Formats: sequence, C-alpha cells, structure tokens
Amino acid sequence: MPGIQKILKDKLRNAQRVAVLGIGSGLRADDAAGLIVAKGLKAYIKGKKEKSLLRIFLGETAPENLTGQIKKFKPTHLIVIDAVDFHLKTGALRVVDICAEAGASFSTHRVPIGIFRDYLHKSIGCETVLIGMQPGSTEFCGRLSDGMQESIQAACKEIREALKDFI
Repeated sequence: MPGIQKILKDKLRNAQRVAVLGIGSGLRADDAAGLIVAKGLKAYIKGKKEKSLLRIFLGETAPENLTGQIKKFKPTHLIVIDAVDFHLKTGALRVVDICAEAGASFSTHRVPIGIFRDYLHKSIGCETVLIGMQPGSTEFCGRLSDGMQESIQAACKEIREALKDFI
C-alpha cells in the first residue's frame, strides 16, 4: 500500500483550498493523535507566507462546533485526522475514503465522522479524506504509546509534504 503522502497528493490533485481538521482528546492517551498532528502542522505553517489555501482546525472532541468556520473557509477538500480503531498494530496509519466506507462509524466523538462529512459535503461540496491512526491505549490521563509517538512524527512529515503546494 502506498504511503499517505502519495495517497493524499492523488486525492488533492484538483484541490483549490484545503482544510485539515485534527480530532481527539488530549486526556485520553493515543486518542490525542489527530489533535497533536494538527497542532504540529499549525506550528509548521506559522510564520510562512500565507497563501490562504490551507487552514488547520483543532476539533478536539467536538469537531461539529467548527462547521461554521470550516464552511466560511470553503475548502474544496477536507482532511480529517483522528485515532481510529482498525484492529491493527498501534500507530498504523490508514487513509480512508469515507464515502467508500458508507455506513461505517469511525469516531467515538459526539457526531460520527460520516455524518459530519455528509453535512459539509451537502453544505459546501468539499471532498473528505480521513487519516486514521490506530490507538494502543485511550486510557484517561494515560501517556502516548511508543508506536503512536512514531506514527505522529511520520504523519506530520508525510502530510506536510503532501500539502507543500498549499503552504
């Protein structure tokens, strides 16, 4: 299977504006992964010449609270990053086409990501890609698993490279 950089570049081929949404709970060990990656991307683009083609959103455990801001930005593509249990090795990354996985519920957050995606797609027509990161532990006040720490670093690097034309 190709790496996430190649898959994202392919999915973003016709993108004009890209939004990245990190989801997760900083209080639940590996569940924080999506949020940590989004914060890393936000820090990376801070101070760079802004083209207004990329915006990073920190959705935490209630990404639905950001729908107004995302709709205002009007992205053609939305990349969602979240810890998702695929029953794989801790830290495993998987790019998921939410449309192709119809009926699947990927999130343990308030609003399942499929419903969130459908709402945004109907509102602004953006395409949505989910980058799922396999958690090892979602223990309350637990620490990140070693595998997840490595995965977060790899995901940040791969996503930065895929998004370099938008930064």
